[in-house]
Amino acid sequence: MTMQTRVNPEVRPGTPHQMGAHFDGEGTNFAVFSAHGTRVDLCLFTPDGETETARVPLPERSGDTWHGYVPGLAPGTLYGFRVDGPYTPDRGHRFNPNKLLLDPYTREMAGGFIRHRALYGYKVGNAGADMSYDGQDSAPYVPKSVISDPETFPLDATRLRRDWSETLIYEAHVKGATMRHPDVPKEARGTYDGMASDAMLDHLTRLGVTAVELLPVHALKSEDALLSRSLVNYWGYNTVGFFAPEPRYFGPEGVAGFRRMVDRFHAAGIEVLLDVVYNHSAEGDHLGPTLSFRGLDNASYYRLAAGEPRYYVNDTGTGNTLNVSHPQVLRLVMDSLRFWVQAMGVDGFRFDLATTVAREAHGFDRSGGFLDALRQDPVLAGVKLIAEPWDIGPGGYQLGQFPPEFAEWNDKYRDTVRRFWRRDRHAAQDLGSALLGTAELFDKRGRRAWSSVNYAASHDGYTLADCAAYTERHNHANGEGNRDGHHANYSENFGVEGRTDDPAILAARQQRVRNLLATVFVSQGVPMILCGDEGGNTQDGNNNAYCQDNPTTWIDWDRMDEGLIAFTAACSALRRAHPVLRQTTFLHGAERTADGLRDVEWLDFDHRPADWSDPALGRICLHLRGSGESATGNASTDEVFLAFNNTPEAAILTLPKQGKGLWQHEIDTARDAQASVSVEGTQVEVAPHSLCVFVCAGETP
Repeated sequence: MTMQTRVNPEVRPGTPHQMGAHFDGEGTNFAVFSAHGTRVDLCLFTPDGETETARVPLPERSGDTWHGYVPGLAPGTLYGFRVDGPYTPDRGHRFNPNKLLLDPYTREMAGGFIRHRALYGYKVGNAGADMSYDGQDSAPYVPKSVISDPETFPLDATRLRRDWSETLIYEAHVKGATMRHPDVPKEARGTYDGMASDAMLDHLTRLGVTAVELLPVHALKSEDALLSRSLVNYWGYNTVGFFAPEPRYFGPEGVAGFRRMVDRFHAAGIEVLLDVVYNHSAEGDHLGPTLSFRGLDNASYYRLAAGEPRYYVNDTGTGNTLNVSHPQVLRLVMDSLRFWVQAMGVDGFRFDLATTVAREAHGFDRSGGFLDALRQDPVLAGVKLIAEPWDIGPGGYQLGQFPPEFAEWNDKYRDTVRRFWRRDRHAAQDLGSALLGTAELFDKRGRRAWSSVNYAASHDGYTLADCAAYTERHNHANGEGNRDGHHANYSENFGVEGRTDDPAILAARQQRVRNLLATVFVSQGVPMILCGDEGGNTQDGNNNAYCQDNPTTWIDWDRMDEGLIAFTAACSALRRAHPVLRQTTFLHGAERTADGLRDVEWLDFDHRPADWSDPALGRICLHLRGSGESATGNASTDEVFLAFNNTPEAAILTLPKQGKGLWQHEIDTARDAQASVSVEGTQVEVAPHSLCVFVCAGETP
C-alpha cells in the first residue's frame, strides 16, 4: 500500500446527525462514534483500493460523534477510518491508527480480507501477545468502505405483512439452495439473483411457502482458524458489517440483486426474513483481528470482563459479546434494522442468540433497552420478529420468555417430535403439549399461538433425512476431531449407519421423515422447514456443517425425492385449507359458544379418553374443532382428526360419528402418495408408526 502524494481535500465541520457516509448531491458527510479515541482520520483510496490518496482528521466532535464534510466527494469513493487513542488492553482500550477500520455503517464494501498478521493490533506470536503493539499498516489486507449512491438504496420499500396464521417458513442458505439447481441460470447460481429465480419461485410456490428465512447475508469474515484448515464460515454467523449485503452472493446485478430478489419474492406472495447476528462480531476474542469496532472504541462496543477488561464477556461462545445496552451500539443495531426494512424491503428478522441482545448488566430482561426500543419503533411496527431464545451466558435459556411481539424458535418442540417418533418413553405426553403450541411456555402475557416456531430440523443439526440415517454425528471434515456439533440428536439409523441399499431400511427412513414433516404441519404455531428436507437432502451425518461451503451443504436437486416433495406440498395444502390447524389463540379444551362442543379432545383409538399415565403411550388421537364462531355468526364447522399410531402393529381406529357428514382421509404417512379418500363407516385401519389426518367433509348429499 502506497500513499499517493497530493493535497488533502477540504474538510468542513459537517454534522453528527446521520451516522456513516452520506452523499447529498454536492459532497459527503462522515460521522462515526468513538467515546475514548483522541483523533479520527478519514482515509481515501484510489478506485482499485491499492493506494491511499488522502488522510485527514475529522475536524469536529459533538459528544462522542466525530464528523466532517468533504465537498465534491462523490459516490463510489473508497474510504476507511484510523483512530488514535490509548493502547492499554489491560484497561480495555485497543486503539491503533496503523489499522484501517471499516465504517460500521457502510452499505457497500470493495475488496476482501487477505490473511496477514497486519490485521492484528498486536505482534502475533510474541509472549503476552495482545499486550504488544503492532505498527504494520493493515490497509492492503482489508476491504474498503464505499460511499454509496443514495439512488442505490432508496428508502421506499414496502412489505407484504402476511398474517402469522398463514405463515410457512422455509429456512435457506442463498448459496446452498441454488448452487446445484439445474434450472437456475449458471451465472445466477449461489447468488441473490438465483435465490429468486423462476425455478426457485416455482418450487416455493408449489410448497405453499409464505416466508423465506435466509441464513445471515450481512457482510462477514471467515475465522483464521477455519482458513488455516482450508475451510470458510459458510453459515455466515461472523459479521463485520450490519448494513452491507455479503458480496460473495452477488450475481449479475451486484448489490442491486438483493433488492431485486426481495421484490420478486414479494410479487410471488413470499416474505423475506433475515437471520441477523447482532450479538457478536468477527473480531473474536482478545487475540482476534482489529477490523472495525475494536479499533473504533473497544470499551464501548463490547462487553468486557468485570475487573479484567483485557478480556471479553463470551456469552455467545464466539469470543466476544457486543454491548447492545450501550446507547450508540443500540443505535447502530436499530439503524441497521430500519435500513433493511426501508431500503431493502425485508419483512422480518430472526435474532441469533437473542438472549444476548436482550441482556442487561443484571441479566436477561424482557423489558430491557433493546427489546423496548425495538417494540416501540414505528418503522419496525408489524415486522415479524423471531427470537432464538438462548445463549451460553448465565441464565441463557429463555424459551417462552420474550415479549408478545416475538415468535421464538422452539427447540423443545424439535426434540419432542423426534423423541416421540423414536418411541422414547414419556414422549407422547410432551407431544400433546407440542401439538397445541407448547402453551405452558407461551400462553401468558397476551401472547398468541403463533409464538412457537415449530421445526423438526434447522440448519444447526441434522437434516431430517439424517435424523433417520445416523445415530452418531460425522463431523470429521470440520477438522475438530468430531467433537463439535450437538450431542443429543434424538435420531435413529434403523440398523445401518448412513447410506444403504436395503429397501426395508430405506422405506422405514422415508416414513420417519414423512412422520416428522406431517407433525410439524398439523401443530399449532408457525411451521418451519429446512431447505432440502422436503426432498430428503442429506449432509452425510454432519450435524454442524457451518464450515462446509461445498456439496456437503449445497442441495443436490437432481437427487431430491419427488414423492417427498409432493407429500410436503400436500401437508402444506392441508394446513392452508384448514384454519383449525393454525389458530391464533391457544386451545385448552374449552366449550365452543355456538354448540357446546370442545375445541380440543384427546382420545385413544377406541374413542375413549387418552390414558396419559402410560409412559410408553404410542397411540393417541387429537380432535380439533374450529373455536368460537365464524364471521357470519355461525359455529365454525372446520374439524380435523389426528391419529398417531407409533407402535409396531396396525391398529383399528374408531372415528367420531359425524351425523350426516363424512370423514375424508387426507394424509397417511404410511403411503408414499397422498389422495383424499372418503371413509365409509367409523372404523379405519392405521398402519404401524404412522400419522393419519382426517377432515370433516360436511354433510352428505
